[in-house]
Amino acid sequence: MQHTLAQAFTLSGKGLHTGLHITATFCPAEENSGIRFVRIDMPQKPEIKALASNVTATERGTVIASQGATISTIEHAMAALMAHGIDNCLIEIDAPEMPILDGSAYFIIQAIKKAGVVAQNAPRQYFEVTEKMEFEHNGSSITFLPNDTFTAEVHVDFNSCILLPQLAVLNSLQDFDNEIAAARTFVFVREIAPLLQHNLIKGGDLDNAIVIYDKEMPQQEVNNLCNLLNIEPIELTNLGYLNRRPLVFENEPARHKLLDIIGDLALIGKPIKGKVIATKPGHTFNTQVAKNILQNNLTK
Repeated sequence: MQHTLAQAFTLSGKGLHTGLHITATFCPAEENSGIRFVRIDMPQKPEIKALASNVTATERGTVIASQGATISTIEHAMAALMAHGIDNCLIEIDAPEMPILDGSAYFIIQAIKKAGVVAQNAPRQYFEVTEKMEFEHNGSSITFLPNDTFTAEVHVDFNSCILLPQLAVLNSLQDFDNEIAAARTFVFVREIAPLLQHNLIKGGDLDNAIVIYDKEMPQQEVNNLCNLLNIEPIELTNLGYLNRRPLVFENEPARHKLLDIIGDLALIGKPIKGKVIATKPGHTFNTQVAKNILQNNLTK
């Protein structure tokens, strides 16, 4: 049967890209209504359905839009809802972006557990994989295989001397809370300046993302980046991870990519019965695959 939240809960925090202070309230929702976002800060309170057909941008996060409204960085919330079997939820938000929190789905999961989940009267519909499906583009691939439940494995390779090739595996959504939820988003120091030039990561810091220093830079360039991010100057003497909090998992970046792909594929609009194998996934490719599945009615 379909499920929704037993009661509403609210999370607040900084937006990774906008830097705004944002409040999002997750509310129970009626049967067959799906996951929807409502921009309560806009006059008409426009609603956006969390479907791949509404994806409009994918640079460093998944963005959906409808009726002149946008919501970005939705993937962590979508993954948490999918992992806990929540089919119907209304998310009221007062900004064009979800709060990044610590860069993972951990705090969303904790709030879901506290709020509780209840069964509804309508039967759940699945995207059931009945035969092998393969999608490839520019070195990235996603393969779907028949399986009784949802499982996933993700392979990443960033050609980095610090972030070596990694594998993450999820054998059951019941393991999501302990194995995947706390994996944080990540960024390379060499990417920060271009991202800022694209008006992104204005809310990024060493508490909401893993920061990887894998190519030496002049200290003056590092100082300039710190000024742009409004953080205290950092003296970079050794390559490595720059975070105050150590890695939660040795393969935390790969686990975060697995978290992302769960959230992006949730935009199919139905939970998946099948095994997903992804190599070098990213939001653009993930959501294109989800959109392809929707457009070709492959979920029937």
